[in-house]
Amino acid sequence: MKTADLPKLTLFFDGKCPLCQAEIMFLSRRNQAGLLAFVDINSDLYDERAVGVSCAQALAEMVGQFESGLVIKGPTVFGEAYRRAGLPRLAWVMSRKTLAPLLALAYRLFAKHRHRISKLIGPMALRLVGGKGGQ
Repeated sequence: MKTADLPKLTLFFDGKCPLCQAEIMFLSRRNQAGLLAFVDINSDLYDERAVGVSCAQALAEMVGQFESGLVIKGPTVFGEAYRRAGLPRLAWVMSRKTLAPLLALAYRLFAKHRHRISKLIGPMALRLVGGKGGQ
């Protein structure tokens, strides 16, 4: 399937997390085809009833939603996002079923400690993608 034929995917992210912000900024810049949308879970735009995922669940596990309404969770979200951002190698790695348990565990650990991790490397990551970095 060509990138242009892929359905739009909305990514739900923690806008209070500098590393999360950096990833969203990076993907936003690569979103030339307009196949990605981004919603901060902490904003009024996030409707947990419409998504079917509570804020707490979305903060614990990466969540995305296709325009059809289908919700996806875990490393699959990254694979789908990178595919839409024109990053086929990253999409391929993140889509490997054999890596899924390891990637899911790594993300759960990151999610649990993201604010501590972000304090250390978030500002640098934001500067790398052209953000403010000092938040």
